[in-house]
Formats: sequence, structure tokens, C-alpha cells
Amino acid sequence: MALAVDANKNPLRRKREDGKDNEDVGVKRDKTEPTRLESCLDQPMDSDSIHEVIKYIASPLPAKHYDGDTTEPISCGLQTLDELLSWKLSEANLFNVAGVPLALREPPLASCPRRTLVSHDMMGGYLDDRFVQGTSSEAPYSFYHWQYIDIFNYFSHNLVTIPPAVWTNAAHKHGVTVIGTFITEWTDGATMCESFLKDEESYRAVADKLVQISYSYGFDGWLINIENPLSEAAVKNTPLFLRYLTDQMHERVSGSMILWYDSVIESGQLKWQNELNQSNKMYFDACDGFFTNYNWTEHNLELMRDYSEIQGRWADVYVGVDVFARGDVVGGKFETNKSLELIRKHNFSAAIFAPGWVYETHDDKTEFCKNQDKFWALLSDYLYIHRPTSSLPFISSFCQGFGKAIYCRGKHETRRSWFNLTAQEVQPLYYHRELEGQGWLRSRGCTEDAWNGGSSLLLEGLLPASETSPVCAKIFSLHVPLLSNTLLVLVYKVSAGTTVSVELKTTDGSTHMDITDDKHLGFGYLTTELKDKHEVTSVSPSLLQEGHPLLSHFSQLCENSDPDGWLVRFWQLELGSCALREVSLSIQKNEELQGTPFSCRVGEIMLLDVANLQAPSDQVQGLCIYDVVWLRGASNSLDSSSPILHLNATLRWQYPTKLVRYFRVYWRHLRGPNPRIPSGQLVLVGRAYSDLFRVTELAVPEPPGLLELVVEPVIKNGFSVPESHWGRRTLSYSEDIKQ
Repeated sequence: MALAVDANKNPLRRKREDGKDNEDVGVKRDKTEPTRLESCLDQPMDSDSIHEVIKYIASPLPAKHYDGDTTEPISCGLQTLDELLSWKLSEANLFNVAGVPLALREPPLASCPRRTLVSHDMMGGYLDDRFVQGTSSEAPYSFYHWQYIDIFNYFSHNLVTIPPAVWTNAAHKHGVTVIGTFITEWTDGATMCESFLKDEESYRAVADKLVQISYSYGFDGWLINIENPLSEAAVKNTPLFLRYLTDQMHERVSGSMILWYDSVIESGQLKWQNELNQSNKMYFDACDGFFTNYNWTEHNLELMRDYSEIQGRWADVYVGVDVFARGDVVGGKFETNKSLELIRKHNFSAAIFAPGWVYETHDDKTEFCKNQDKFWALLSDYLYIHRPTSSLPFISSFCQGFGKAIYCRGKHETRRSWFNLTAQEVQPLYYHRELEGQGWLRSRGCTEDAWNGGSSLLLEGLLPASETSPVCAKIFSLHVPLLSNTLLVLVYKVSAGTTVSVELKTTDGSTHMDITDDKHLGFGYLTTELKDKHEVTSVSPSLLQEGHPLLSHFSQLCENSDPDGWLVRFWQLELGSCALREVSLSIQKNEELQGTPFSCRVGEIMLLDVANLQAPSDQVQGLCIYDVVWLRGASNSLDSSSPILHLNATLRWQYPTKLVRYFRVYWRHLRGPNPRIPSGQLVLVGRAYSDLFRVTELAVPEPPGLLELVVEPVIKNGFSVPESHWGRRTLSYSEDIKQ
């Protein structure tokens, strides 16, 4: 969900499919209650400057939404029933609102006969990922095998676990549904259940709040986990609570889902069944799916397969797999594939719990990506690839949401380790493929060099000397409707003696989607395939030569930048109405170098509508500054030990976010009272991935002072936005003489 840019609308609203605002879900909101956005937009826009009197007071910002030391925005859950029932839309954390709507996908989730859910449970949750704008991290945990999974559950032992926006943003780009967790446990959990399940009014109040929270923060539903005994009255109302919650979610949030975890049975006893059966079917009937406990055997799967009450809903049964292999389980750890083999044998969906095991239990965190790739490669025979759908422009630099530096057009923008999953772009397919004649091909992310963001796609391998034909390296499996004239831009580096060309596969736009198992690609995994009215068509686009008018026009619109060792090549596709289905690179070695290793580092792929190759005309408007906090911090200078002045403030502006890859936020000091001090140069503060950004710990000159904050849109197609279209606001500040 994109943050609203209309000053008259609350920024946390999502639109219903009928076009009406969904402000009220179960509980009415006081229309007179002021919001932070309203106070922001009350700033006079006929002036480019505002004034601040510095006061060193404790931060007035809510501690649960902002770091106490730095005022950085953070994500968090809710701990108590009172906290849930008192939750207000007007007090929601604007920074934790997901800015990316759930992408369409093929096949649609409802059409998948065997799905894969990942439940992310790591060390209590809300770690590096709680920092909404990202953080510095040398070796963070990340996830980038999105096309293998269908549903992402963020799990913790808070009563209400709200997924951090960084996870929702990354998942939604890939068409993956995101659900939070509502869990009650132990004696306290039983007490809460007796309170909210005592009658219809009480359980509806809790359900209404859960719907409001999901709707407001832009994620897609809940896993309901009641892990404590229930009284007779409470257990009677539990299916009613589930049905009401499920119906309300479906009405308010398109594509939403409610899942029930295998715990309490119909008697109210806490007794894990490790299967769906008559004892817990009442909960399954009241919601969208059932997540089994982990201590099942193949006999449990056989019983479920033969259970007549779930005929036609096998895909809604998610068989739980604990990757930590706690208790008496099948598989787990690097043998999780044994679990998946049995689950798929009996045609059920899978729920992979805590795959962060590959990070938590291995001391050398620098090996994390290697271990993660190994883990998912072992499962690949039992995973189904879905294709995220995108309109033009389609662009990916393969950034995984972390890196050792941030790059822009092949050059360093910052030189420090970082982590921010919102920065993750649509991910390619990662694999290791054996070729005939002892050859091999591998696809992996690499942070050693990049074109944009923090990483690139590294294709490397060995073409056997006996093989003279090129190898096809599949990069994307997707669905992008193409227009009559499309420009494909490829940015890459390649080893000596290696040539690269583009291969595409398209289908007719009227394709009928179905699923079949297919291993013809040779990767060893199962893929979702199309049964078409028309056959898949292989396309070799036309490489444009230097001097082509389209290249000249494109170069004029882009930033002037030396590619610095990167090759930038352009292909033109002039096709009828069709959809792009696969993007591959054909790689070939010179004859005299056959039998030697090769590498191809892919920095970026862009698919652009030729008819829309024009500079953007929109301007950043309404830039405002609010929630200002002044702090004194230690100096980084060796020449001074005096505390320096830090500005912390929230910026908000208006700009069509659908056009934008990200925003750059800058600052500079302006000429103050002393005319001999010149204005400074623009200094990068950071990247914003929505029209909201928190400036934190910005060291500024001593008062009185005058500075300027600047917002530059970076457009998806790479075209430069004129400085006259950037957003600017000046801030003057002075000491409080009363202090």
C-alpha cells in the first residue's frame, strides 16, 4: 500500500475494491482527533522556511515507535490485551506502513494446489529488521528466495506480532502474502482467552482491532495460535471468532487470509494433533487454512489424505516443518528436504518454520548466504515457482537488501555495510546446475560489486571443452505484459573471451494458467508451467548499435555517468500483444578458451516502454518538517571533545510514488548571519523508499543557523529529474534564551 499523498486523506487508509475508504473497521474513529500528518501540513506552504527554537527536552515521540537514543523509527508488536483493545488508527506508526502493494502473480495463490509458507521465527523477532529505514549491519539475516514461497509469516511471542514493513515491502514485490501472528500462551494466555472469548461483543472487539491493524499497516492477515487450554464457553466461541475475523479480513483486505495453528482441540484441551482430524476440524472450517504441529509421521499424512472432510481443500492444510528439528520430527536442518518429499508425496502444502536456522546456528555469519543457498537448493525439487506480475517499466538491479556499500550507476554512494529489506529489488532465480562433460553453471548474489544498490547477480561456471554451443542461464521467471515497442537494457561485466546475448520467452496475453510438474530446464526443481492456447515463443531481440536514435535519446535523459568498466547494451522488441515469461542470458566462450571458467556479473536489467521514454514532469511538493528533536552528542572530531548539536526530524512530501525507485535526501548549511561564510554543498543524508523520512543524528552547525533539506526523486527508468523539480525546505534555528 502506497502512503497517501492527498493532504485531505489519512495516510493509513487502504482503498476497498469498491473504491470506498475503509477508515472504520468495527470501531468508529473520532473525526476531530488530530493526526501527525495534519500537523505537518498545517505548516505554511507559502514560505520556504520554518524556524525552530532549540530546546533540550526529552523526546516527545512514543518510545514504542522510535528508538530512545536516536529517534530512529522502529517496528514493534503489542504485548497485552489492553494494548490491543486500546489501539487507535491515529496512533499507528506511519513509518511501519508497508509502501508496496501485494503484486499480482501467476498462478494466483488460490489456484496453487500445493503452497509453501515460511514462518520466520528468529531470536524473539524485531532484530535488525525493526529499523524501518534500515541499519548498519556487517552480516545481517535476509531472505531472497521469494519465488519459491507463497506466504510469509512473521512470528514472535508477542501477543500481537506486526510484521516489520521492510518484510512486507520485500515480500509484496514478489507477490508473496504476508501475515502477522496472534498468539496466547501459558497462564497469562489462558486468562486473556477467557476475557476476549467470553461473549460475542468481546471476541468481535479483538477481531476488529486485528483487522484494523492489518489493514492500516498494509499486510495480509494473521496466524492464530492459541497455545493454552480453553474453558467450555471460550472454546465454543473460538470458531465464531475465527469466522468473524476471516470474513472481516476478506471484506477489508483483498487477498487476505487467516490460518489456525494445530493446538487446542474441540474439548478445549491443549493437545497438538500433528494432523487435521475430527478433533480440530471445527477451527479449519472457520478460516482459510490449518498449520499442523511438527511431530507428524507419514501415517498422519496418510490419515489426512483419506479424511473425507477435507476433500478439495488439501492446499489449505500446511504441514509444519521445524527446521531446528526439535522433538521427534521428520528431517529438519539440512535434511528438511526429507520432510518436503513426504508432504508433496501426499499433495499437501508445507509450512517451513524457522529457516533462519541457517543463520542462528552457524557461528561464521559471513557464510550465511552460502548456507542459505545450500538449504533452499536442497528443497528445490519440492518447490513451485510462481511468477510475479509487473507492468512496464520492469527494473531490477538484483539488490538483496543489504551490502558492503551502496552503489549508484556503478559508483560508490556510501561505503559502509547496511541492511534494509525495503531496498531489495525483484530477485532472480538462484541455482547451481551441473552440465554435461563436467561443466557447471551457478547463479548467486554478490556484494563485491554492484551497479545499483548493494549487490549484483553473478553468473559463473565452466563450459566443457567438448561443448561448443552456448549455455542458457535463466535469470527471471515472471509475467510482464509487453507493449508494441519495448526497450531492453542490460548492464553487465564479463570475463575475457566470453560473449553474452539475451534470450526471451513470451506467451500470448490470453494465456490460461495451470500447473504441471516440469523438469525440462535441467535445474532439478519443479516449476509452475503454463498450459497455453498458444505455444511459448522464443524471442531473440535486435541489438541496437551505437548511434541508433533510440540510444541517443535514452542517453540524453539519463544521468551523465561513466560506466566504469560496465557494459551497457540495448535491445529492441517490436512485438504484438504478448507477455514476457522468461529472461535468460546466452553465454558462450571463444573457441580457444573452451574448458576454462567464465563469469558474468549482471548489474541491472530494464524493460521500458519506448512510447514513454520521456523526462518526468512531476515536482516534489509540500515538503514539510515536523517532530523535531534536538540532542547533544559526542563529536567525531579529534580536534574537539565538545558535544555537537544533532538535528532529528521527520520529513514528508508529495510525489507520485509509483514512478519512483527511491528518493535521495540531502542537507546543506546556508549562509547565516555572517556573510563571509558561504553556503555548503549538498550532503547525502540517506535514501527514502516512501514519501516519509526520519533524519536522525544529523550534526549541524551551532546556533544560530540556517540549513536546507532537499529531496530528489530517483525515477525507476533512470532518467534524471531536474533540480527545479526537487523538494526544498529551509530550517532556521536559534538557542532558547530562557534556558
